Amino acid sequence: MELISALQFLRLNEIPKDWVDAVWDLEFTEEKPLDDSIEEELHACREDAFRTLYHCLVVHAADQQQSADAASLNVWAILGENGVSIKTLVAVLSLFVLVAKAKDATTQQRVNGLYSASLYLLLLGIPGSIANKVFHEVLLDTCCDLTCLCWPHDAGKKRKKEGQKGSRGKSKRSKPQQKEPSEMEVDEEEGVDFSGCELVKIRNAVAVLVQSLLRLLQTFPLTNTLQSADNCTRIFIKLLYFEPVVGELTLAAPRDVAELRSIPEMAFYGLKLLCDPKHGDQKKSLRRLFHHLLYVILMMDKSSGRQPSPLVLNQSVISTRNQAIQFVCHCVEEQKELALPFLQILLEHICFQMVEKAEFRSNGAQAVGMLTSEMSSTDYARFVKWLSTCSRATKMVHRLFSVDVVMVLLKQPERSPKECQDPELTGFLPHKFLIQDLLFARRVDASPTVQGHALSCLAQCLELPSLNATQAVHNLFSATGNPTILDSELPEGTVRCQNTQKTFQTLPFRTVDLSSANSSASDAAKENVALLLCRVKDSRTNVRKAALQAVLGLLKYNVIPLTWENLETLAERSRDTSVSVKKKALQCVGELLVAKPESRLVQKAWLLGVLPAVMDSEDSVQQKALEALEQVLLSQVKPYSASCHVDTSQKLCWDLLELLSQECKNLSRYFSRAFSIWSKQEKFTRALITNLISHTEADHAVGAWLLLSKVVFSSPRVSYNKILDAWDKMITSQDMNVTTCCLILSVMGDIAAHLNNDTKDRIVADLMTWLKTFSLRLEVISAALETLYHFGSRQDVEQTQDFLNHHCGELLSTCEAYLTSIILREHGDENLNENLMIKHLHTLGVASLHCPAKVSKKTILLVESLLIPVKPAEYQEELPASLPLSQFKQNSMPTRVKAHGVLALGKLCLQHEDLIPKYLPVLARELEVGTDVSVRNNIVMVMCDLCIRCTNMAVHYIPNISACLRDDNSVIREQTLIMLTNLLQEEYVKWKGSLFFRFVVALVDPVPTIASLCEYCLLHRLLKKNPEMFSQHFIECIFHFNSYGKHKSYNKFPQTEREKIWFSLKGAKHHDKRFRIYRFLLENLTDAQRFNITNKINLTVLACFADEELPLDADGAEILSETFQVLSLKEMKLQMISSPEGEAGEDAEEESPATMAKAVMQAAQRKVVSQVHKKAFMMNTAPLIISLKSLLEQKRSPVLRDLMDYLKVLMKDNHTEVKELLGDEQLVAEVEFALKTENERLMQQLMDGCSLAADSPGSAQSPPSRPRPLEPFRFATPQQKRLNSTSTRKTRSDCHVPPSGPEKPVPSKSVALDGTGMTTRAINNRAFSTPDGTRLTLTFNEGLSTILSDPASIAAGSREVLDVSSEEPRAGASRLWNVESPLRLKKRPTRR
Repeated sequence: MELISALQFLRLNEIPKDWVDAVWDLEFTEEKPLDDSIEEELHACREDAFRTLYHCLVVHAADQQQSADAASLNVWAILGENGVSIKTLVAVLSLFVLVAKAKDATTQQRVNGLYSASLYLLLLGIPGSIANKVFHEVLLDTCCDLTCLCWPHDAGKKRKKEGQKGSRGKSKRSKPQQKEPSEMEVDEEEGVDFSGCELVKIRNAVAVLVQSLLRLLQTFPLTNTLQSADNCTRIFIKLLYFEPVVGELTLAAPRDVAELRSIPEMAFYGLKLLCDPKHGDQKKSLRRLFHHLLYVILMMDKSSGRQPSPLVLNQSVISTRNQAIQFVCHCVEEQKELALPFLQILLEHICFQMVEKAEFRSNGAQAVGMLTSEMSSTDYARFVKWLSTCSRATKMVHRLFSVDVVMVLLKQPERSPKECQDPELTGFLPHKFLIQDLLFARRVDASPTVQGHALSCLAQCLELPSLNATQAVHNLFSATGNPTILDSELPEGTVRCQNTQKTFQTLPFRTVDLSSANSSASDAAKENVALLLCRVKDSRTNVRKAALQAVLGLLKYNVIPLTWENLETLAERSRDTSVSVKKKALQCVGELLVAKPESRLVQKAWLLGVLPAVMDSEDSVQQKALEALEQVLLSQVKPYSASCHVDTSQKLCWDLLELLSQECKNLSRYFSRAFSIWSKQEKFTRALITNLISHTEADHAVGAWLLLSKVVFSSPRVSYNKILDAWDKMITSQDMNVTTCCLILSVMGDIAAHLNNDTKDRIVADLMTWLKTFSLRLEVISAALETLYHFGSRQDVEQTQDFLNHHCGELLSTCEAYLTSIILREHGDENLNENLMIKHLHTLGVASLHCPAKVSKKTILLVESLLIPVKPAEYQEELPASLPLSQFKQNSMPTRVKAHGVLALGKLCLQHEDLIPKYLPVLARELEVGTDVSVRNNIVMVMCDLCIRCTNMAVHYIPNISACLRDDNSVIREQTLIMLTNLLQEEYVKWKGSLFFRFVVALVDPVPTIASLCEYCLLHRLLKKNPEMFSQHFIECIFHFNSYGKHKSYNKFPQTEREKIWFSLKGAKHHDKRFRIYRFLLENLTDAQRFNITNKINLTVLACFADEELPLDADGAEILSETFQVLSLKEMKLQMISSPEGEAGEDAEEESPATMAKAVMQAAQRKVVSQVHKKAFMMNTAPLIISLKSLLEQKRSPVLRDLMDYLKVLMKDNHTEVKELLGDEQLVAEVEFALKTENERLMQQLMDGCSLAADSPGSAQSPPSRPRPLEPFRFATPQQKRLNSTSTRKTRSDCHVPPSGPEKPVPSKSVALDGTGMTTRAINNRAFSTPDGTRLTLTFNEGLSTILSDPASIAAGSREVLDVSSEEPRAGASRLWNVESPLRLKKRPTRR
């Protein structure tokens, strides 16, 4: 009687029968109004009454488990004996359920509705419910949907939108008070706000409803209601996100559903119950379950009727995804044979539907790794085989994600081939296959994103614990070394000697030839290394970054040798054009230095990479370089003690400083720049100076002196006793290191201001005595004179000059006396000491800079007398009239003496401007006719310095200097290139006359380093200064390099015949050199500059020939021919038009609003530029082309062929537009015929070069370790083999028809991966073109699969198959098919 009393609050006896019948007639789809008084009383019911009734029914449900017959007789008999109408009870419960569905339902209405739904599900689960007509499919689905409908999701969305609006308000402060339209809609529809207590009530009621649904699934079969089963699956999937699970997720079946505390745990248990055989075919249930879990694992929202969209990643979404993976593994463990085929399909669809964003791909790859751990070795090998096909798919995201999956699989233990039951699949199990055939193959991917990611992952492979994985990488880049296996990977009880003996026993007793194998392996390894080093210089930023990471890994783990070539490639990227690549290069050289601190080459590469970055234009790069220098050098200076141990970091610091002071002196300028920055930041403390001074007595004293020379000038004053002691020791020492001497002199000059007068006088006397011995090296002489200057510096400039005149004048007098004794005395040069003479000349030159007033005319004449040029008889007639020949007389001084005499004379001219006009002709003449390399090299330096000192006068000799760019000696060419670049950069010299053309000739210098230096100077130093430089001179390059002077404007600057011969690139033998220059210039032009050049060529070149202003003789024909060839270059095309759409966004790994906006802007620009280009072609080019063609035909000129080639290039790119714009039908027909002929010729060459070896029987099987490219899988209908797969578009779809019956074939959306097929009907209903015995596996629907979520699609028999086509050339199929697909026949155009 408790049950009857619990039912009293529903007032079932007062409910009109007509209303009940109406509710049933409406099939519970609409809310039927009830009498107002009764409805008000029902809605006033409290949840306690519902809870009491619920517990009564739960008790009866529990009794049912003990005695099903008694329980059913009890429940239904009690209700019947007491006059309770089951029909009325169900109708009243449906009233609460339908009211709770409304969006504006109150908390009480939602709670009552949830309890009413729970009561209905409990009644339905009691045996006899079908007989008593309790079951109704619509009401069942409505009650189940209530779990999601009653929970106020919109409130959570509203809070989220408010948070988003607040975050946007910080970035867009102009509109902080605006309300989003979506938020306003929510506010209008939702007039209900819920407190925390109300939300708890609703949550508990939802939990009760879910428990009731679980009890129903335990007893009530859904075999005949597949839609309800699918609806339950969908609801449980939604409930996975309902709330977080506290603690570990429990997947074991509970004794009672009440033991389950969290709703996600209940949902997982419900999904498990739906796979029970009582609810239908287990295969279909598992397919449906895995299909819904697919989007949970992918972290995507798959609402009905919409495409899957990525969720906003947060901890809740990621946690739910992890639980879903755990649940799938649990299902596979429990239902091994049934679940494994669907696990394979699930993995394939995870790979195929993966989102491109990096975070999604990372989580997806981890999911694939966890799921593959549940597979047998055979199934795992089959999946890897499929993955190899996916890695060659046409979509970039598929290839990108396959790389992520490979990296996860490599972290798993390698599987033994013995565990694989299929011998053909054993080759897919080793890690070697994953690395060499999947990962390394992506190094040449069409997408730079995939290329970069594959190279980054390749570097990570070396850090894997598997020795076989690292050995696979070694084999790619090194021909040495044998594959090894970890001890842990050997089977138990295996002895190494037994394995070895077994290996040798399997070898046949015959001669083993290893030379060819080793040679091919070595060549392949060299090619791989060369390709990787090329990727470091790739045009795409992310490819360069990834290649740097890969090279770093190979160097760090000794895969490739630590040669200077490899290290220099790594270090040079610190001067890359991209900021991110610069930072990556700095990071790489830093990591390599940490890994190989004792390698001298690595230390040198680190200095080469880090020090130039100190002067980088980007502040962030500069800061990163300074941080690296401070960490490695400055922070490692500790107090020195002979008994103190020097650790690795300190030893590295002193080794680097030693390198800087000896082998890397050319980097000292960058090093000094770093200290000038640190001095402003006050990094130099008293403790640092004291520590450095303590190291001056150590073995690495040269490094300490180097640091002291940089920091002592801007550091606090300390005790300098040890420095003075070192000075005294150096003065008295007979054998002192030159570098150390120079550094000590520099330090002495910096501390001169802090010394007392007595000490200064003593040191000055020591310096003078030391210098007068003339026994010092030239570097020491320069440093000593600089130190002397510091000691003589006073606040009063006159006092300083008096000091220098006294001491330096004394040195000048000594040098003059020595030169007099050698030059003016008869036979004085017979006892010439060459080294002593050079030291006197060097001292004279340096000292004269400090005291120009003390330089006498005699001194100048003495130095002048050393520079007598050689006067061969053949040059007598060429001497210019302005050259004063009377000042010359013959001498026999050695070449080295003359070379230093040039430097001394140059220093004298710097301080005496009146000497410049006198000696510039002398130097220019010697530069032209001299034969001594060192003399002429120094003349170039002196003349360039004089250009700075006296620009107006020396600039007239720039042609003489630039002529040295074609000198026979490479040293002079390189020196001239550097000096001219400095003058041009500082604008002491302008691009006048032939200077530009002479400069760019260095681009084709026979010495690659000079050509590379010229390219660097032009692009990174001069083009930034003058962006129009290339475009201004481009057209004239054509005339100049062909030595054509008949044009009225071009190539009119003065040149001697000798210079014309030197810089001429005329003729067929120099054709490649000319076009190398043209391509370089064009590659570095903007689209606007290319457009203007094209128009200018039309007006100034083509028009002149068309109007016959320029004669069409032999020279003119060459110019016109070369002009057409230049116009045909791909570099001449406008990049905005010729580049494929979407290429710019390829580098970006993830899409963003800014990227999309940029793409839209580029598309608009492309359209505008295309229209302007067409108009210019129609107005300027087309008339000239037609006119020139007529003229060339009249003259029967061979240039006609180049004109037609140019038209063919235009027609290839824009066939329709060019056909329209030309307007000449005959010309168009001729060009089309020429194109057709050329295509046929190329096709014939391609056919002749094709290899048919794959069709031979011996090539039918390929080794499993390197399988041939797999054919793209097409469900049931393999395509016939085609000869030209590149030029013919293949149909990717098929259709499947039953073997009999009049039904028409239903086309499929072909989306199948290798090894994946499907069938929605009987397995015998295969396509008629499918051979018998073909193994068919299951796959999904939803555009990809046959997990059919839409029942209508099941009825229609729709089939959708997954097809990932390969981007690589595919091997020919080993089997021919005699029957074509019906869809192919259907799509074939009919002939009329």
